[in-house]
Amino acid sequence: MARQGALRRRFGPAAVAAAMAGAMVGAVVMGTVVTGTATPASAADSPGGGNDDNGANGNGANGIGGSGHGGHAATRAAMADLVRAQGLPGTIVGVQEGHGGWSAAVGVADTATGQPRSPRERFRAGSLTKTFTATVVLQLRAEGRLGLDDPVEKWLPGVVRGNGNDGSAITIRQLLGHTSGLFSFDEDPTMIQRLATPDFLVHRYDTYRPEDLVRTALAHPPLFPPGTSRSYSNTNYLLAGMIIGRVTGHPYGQEIEQRILRPLGLSATSLPGTAVGLPRPHALGYSTLFGGSSTPLETTELNPSWGGAAGEMISTTADLTRFYSALMRGRLLPRAELDEMMPATGGPGLGIGSVRLGCGVTVWGHEGTIHGSSTVALTTRDGRHAAAFNTNADWVDGQRPLAEAEFCR
Repeated sequence: MARQGALRRRFGPAAVAAAMAGAMVGAVVMGTVVTGTATPASAADSPGGGNDDNGANGNGANGIGGSGHGGHAATRAAMADLVRAQGLPGTIVGVQEGHGGWSAAVGVADTATGQPRSPRERFRAGSLTKTFTATVVLQLRAEGRLGLDDPVEKWLPGVVRGNGNDGSAITIRQLLGHTSGLFSFDEDPTMIQRLATPDFLVHRYDTYRPEDLVRTALAHPPLFPPGTSRSYSNTNYLLAGMIIGRVTGHPYGQEIEQRILRPLGLSATSLPGTAVGLPRPHALGYSTLFGGSSTPLETTELNPSWGGAAGEMISTTADLTRFYSALMRGRLLPRAELDEMMPATGGPGLGIGSVRLGCGVTVWGHEGTIHGSSTVALTTRDGRHAAAFNTNADWVDGQRPLAEAEFCR
């Protein structure tokens, strides 16, 4: 089903190349407001970015103000082009480069009032959650508390069984790299009905337990024998989160907070669990229900428990650039675990992926899409140049021009 392909991309493919592939699609074009500002390192490193000029350039609708500080004019123009071409409400960006930062906003946070977007906004980051989850698993590996080649059965006895699924034949490495062969729970027909049709408006506040979602996935046979192929499955990361809980005795969200968010000062990032709202400031999110609705619907509030360790996170562009930069600089993982996460040959890694841009630069990161929000965060391998883009819509088709504009200047 075509709908299933869209659902598989809801939290974003692990390989960034897949996230940034695809042609632009036609849609109703909205006017755009473009703003931007440069910041010194101290402002760029503050929670939420601290770098929102809210139209200080005075550019107004459909305008692109100024030439862009620090050589970011091409990025600003690419954002405006994307919004216009695909009929998106708005897009924001945060960049960390060297000892400074830059941010910009295009379009609107609210299509009814015309309120402009702000780079300080919090948003649902979808599958970027997976990089955080994978980082914690690799930290546990570095501590000698688990092995990447441990079978899932060792930590979750009896959980992955039935219909040809066998947890004793699937390793933790295969979960993180999407080579387990496990069916993705969100491709189940009942879940498609609840998440990608107008029924979502009835079920948006439902609470899901990871154990129940895993059982939904295991009602289907495996897609292939473990380790013989690769297929993106959100079930993999629900299980990874469950393993973190079994190894540490704490929920995965608590481990992410203690091991990553607090040490890096990511105060605007959270794992909301069953909470349905977004902390302020935030834009409204608009969704076409992954093809299930012919017109965009406002879907800002939702219970993200069905995303769990695969996609529940809320963050900001400033926090995401700080995280990916810190990860690359070795602040979160020893060299051996960082090398396990990111293969020297590039391509898909463990909770992260890479793409080689047209200018020859290779960037690493992840993409995530959830109702009303599409995000991509990228960084160079040395962590010196990182960028995060968010669109308050989920029908974005192809964000590679944004990466080319920012990293190929």
